[in-house]
Amino acid sequence: MLDSHPKALASIDRIKLADCIRACYECAQTCSACADTCLNEDMAAELTTCIRTNLDCVDICAAAGKILSRHAGDTAEAARAMLEACRTACVACADECGRRASIRRHCELCAEACSRAELACAELLSSLAEYREGSK
Repeated sequence: MLDSHPKALASIDRIKLADCIRACYECAQTCSACADTCLNEDMAAELTTCIRTNLDCVDICAAAGKILSRHAGDTAEAARAMLEACRTACVACADECGRRASIRRHCELCAEACSRAELACAELLSSLAEYREGSK
């Protein structure tokens, strides 16, 4: 889809961008499923923080995926801010689910997806910073 855009994306690494979009959407889906699974646990009340952290990560990752799917152009600063927010949410969710990963498979999978999304966001941010430095 990125290659079909009529304007060139000269300021961004398309592969890192595509990887980041995929990782954000995968993370959103995985966090949504993890929250639902937590809600169906016998001790769901004890998982409130995990569920909230999952749902925050769902919303932020989905928004990041949407924003990054658009041609950045004049909104590069908004994309950077969204990537930072996504990294923050993914780290928080990976940490929260990571505490339960040894006893809950869904939390293990969620923590892994969050870590992948955080890494993809970091790599894209790094490439954006490199471009900005190179264009000065």
